[in-house]
Amino acid sequence: MTAGFLLRCGIWLRHCGVARSFASGAVTISAAWLARYLRIASPKAHLPLSAPAIRLKHPFVVHRLFLLVLALSASLAGSPSRKIETSHPQLHRFEDSRISMACTYTVVVYGTDPKQLPLIAEAALDEVDRIDALMSHYRPESPLSRINREAADRPVLVEPELFRFLERCVRYSQQSEGAFDITVGPLMKAWGFFRGEGRIPWFFELWNVLRRVGYRHLRLNSAQRTVQFGRSGMELDLGGIAKGYAVDRVVELFKEQRIERAFVNAGGSTLCGLGAPPDSPGWNVKVQDPLAPRDPKKSAAQVILKDQCLSVSGNYEKFFKVRGITYSHILDPRTGRPVENMLSVAVLSQTGTDGDALDNAFYVQGVEKGKALLPLYPGLEVFFFLPDGKKAWKMVRLAGL
Repeated sequence: MTAGFLLRCGIWLRHCGVARSFASGAVTISAAWLARYLRIASPKAHLPLSAPAIRLKHPFVVHRLFLLVLALSASLAGSPSRKIETSHPQLHRFEDSRISMACTYTVVVYGTDPKQLPLIAEAALDEVDRIDALMSHYRPESPLSRINREAADRPVLVEPELFRFLERCVRYSQQSEGAFDITVGPLMKAWGFFRGEGRIPWFFELWNVLRRVGYRHLRLNSAQRTVQFGRSGMELDLGGIAKGYAVDRVVELFKEQRIERAFVNAGGSTLCGLGAPPDSPGWNVKVQDPLAPRDPKKSAAQVILKDQCLSVSGNYEKFFKVRGITYSHILDPRTGRPVENMLSVAVLSQTGTDGDALDNAFYVQGVEKGKALLPLYPGLEVFFFLPDGKKAWKMVRLAGL
């Protein structure tokens, strides 16, 4: 039995709602899933869909159930619910989408096995949902929301993946001198960008909010793996980086499944091309025109992605207008105010996480101060789209070595 076969088995089991604990030798299976497959295997079989999950420990039963899952799933996979297109004599193309993290995630995968591709795509989108459940500050039950509720009172123990991610976020803050900062939660609320329509805070209100913002007030204890806030009222907001991390996790999943050609699009915010589609040097992507972002006929630039990611931040994503002045959701964490004289920034990077964090950092810092970040990220390319009275906008490109 090859390692590749075992990896595929894992995807099948995950697709079917089966979780196996190899430490205990037990299987936990959704009753709804079991009822569905029992009815398929034997129309007379019946199990209430509202029944709780079933946990099986007997080694013989576990082994037979494992084989049953594979056999039933394989027999059903012959008629996928979503269309598979053949675009190459030996390669099949599959595309799927799902709403997650307040945007549409789309994955495109190429492979030689048309029955396996839908399962890999579904596992990829499941991974996006998992990251959302871990890092969303809109979900009160998420680990991040728990940090926001409790970290001002006591150190909060955080699971390893999220703790490593927070450490990485702090490094981006240090490198950008605070231009990127995940402690902007109170600022986003003050400006009405958190479940709101936008508002201009009063001067003293903004002054008070700024006292609760700043990555230096975030205390990470790597030995204890705990998080604590240095000031009451602090809140973490990972909206400026979580999408890019989810894209990276999807790409890693594709690599684990030996997918060499794939494309991931997180609502146009972060896109990543793994390898290249057949008969093409890479994945052709258009950068939105910052003044006409919804017009598919207009674009500001065009790039080809091959083992590379593109992240874009623009003032057109969330904004409101007061007396003819546009206030964007991209805030300078140091001043507490929306960034001015910038339309959008696009970053070409090796990872989606880097790009998603750095497009915000470059947007806040601007062209001149942004140059200091380039040596830290070899191969990075940055496109600034600036307002220009004569031509509506102009582009400035920076490239690292």
